[in-house]
Amino acid sequence: MVATKTGDPMNASLSRIILYVQDVERLSTFCQDAFQLPVVETIKGEWAVLRVGVCELALHRVGKPYRVADASTWKVETNAKMVILVTRELKELRAELIRRGVPMGRIKSYPGLTGPLCDGTDPKGNVFQLAQSRDPSR
Repeated sequence: MVATKTGDPMNASLSRIILYVQDVERLSTFCQDAFQLPVVETIKGEWAVLRVGVCELALHRVGKPYRVADASTWKVETNAKMVILVTRELKELRAELIRRGVPMGRIKSYPGLTGPLCDGTDPKGNVFQLAQSRDPSR
């Protein structure tokens, strides 16, 4: 069934993405260290919100029925990818992250569509993509 358009378009913006995680502290520290994301809210061990430009990334500890005994070995299984627009030279940033032990893929691009892109993986297996900004004002 296809919805028919009625009325004015919805005026909406994405303000926050919530990831349910086993280890809030570990992922929060990773995001702060790897991407210099500032923490804007925190409940120790349960909740952390990091500012990512105009959006926020919230890390929420999973509910008790979903917790594992050893969170340090648990890896996520998802098809989601967080894309982070960066103004820093991607080749330089990628090299720094690799030196710090972050698994990073090769730099690629799709001419006419994107600038340089590079995928990486956080300590829990979440895939992120760094995208070089083509707008020097960002």
